[in-house]
Amino acid sequence: MSGTMEPPGGAYLHLGAVTSPVGTARVLQLVFGCTTFSLVAHRGGFAGVQGTFCMAAWGFCFALSVLVVACEFTKLHGCLRLSWGNFTAAFAMLATLLCATAAVIYPLYFTQLQCLPEPAGCTARNFRLSASVFAGLLFLSYASEVALTRARPGQVASYMATVSGLLKIVQAFVACIIFGALVHDSNYGRYAAMQWCVAVYSLCFLVTVAVVALSVMGHMGALGCPFDRLVVVYTFLAVLLYLSAAVIWPVFCFDPKYGEPRRPPNCPQGSCSWDSQLVIAIFTYVNLLLYIVDLAYSQRIRFVPTL
Repeated sequence: MSGTMEPPGGAYLHLGAVTSPVGTARVLQLVFGCTTFSLVAHRGGFAGVQGTFCMAAWGFCFALSVLVVACEFTKLHGCLRLSWGNFTAAFAMLATLLCATAAVIYPLYFTQLQCLPEPAGCTARNFRLSASVFAGLLFLSYASEVALTRARPGQVASYMATVSGLLKIVQAFVACIIFGALVHDSNYGRYAAMQWCVAVYSLCFLVTVAVVALSVMGHMGALGCPFDRLVVVYTFLAVLLYLSAAVIWPVFCFDPKYGEPRRPPNCPQGSCSWDSQLVIAIFTYVNLLLYIVDLAYSQRIRFVPTL
């Protein structure tokens, strides 16, 4: 009679979700994330777009980390209609980028060695310094998860855990930086050639997001042709498109015939179109390099869609 009884509830808990190296990194993410935004919210303080971004990034990463740890610990991720390996790998890479950005922005805009004016005083300064330290530790904890879960050469893994899959997240993140500069007084509507560059950024971003979404949802087999071959073809086309943008954008922004080769002396700090154009040019070359590296790796990846 006792042999037919269901196993106790503890048997359904996966202790490795918090005791394995990856599990330990995720627990540290929860600890460092909660500590960081608690220090800022309690006495450190934040303001403006920069502070709001940092708090949003830390809050988003903490919330999803709680979901990941809870699902891993209770094994409920098996009930979700998505590829769990692809989801966790994509989230870890995105969280690494978000936390790295916040770890740079918050100290840059809010941290100083001198005490703040009263009533904040030295207490707020100390809280901000502590938050900056924990923000750096939070970034390292997410980066360690990426390093631990990244597929090694020749290893069969989920697509988002491969170098090509991780680069897709970085490419989309860089594209968001480009879009932010575009809407910040970049004057991209002056010439049709510059609008072509905007179309390139938008098209590549949308397809990259679609690749990530299909991977996370586990629908890669629904395309009717090999997913890895489609990825290689798309990445090759993205290299060509970004190559055209890398040539066209600087010419129509910094060539004396069409734009300004140097920053205008009367251009106001923080709202200068030349600055936005320079940021777009720099990150265009960054994404071009990322797509080239992606093309080199995507030709030799081995992954299992159901992982």
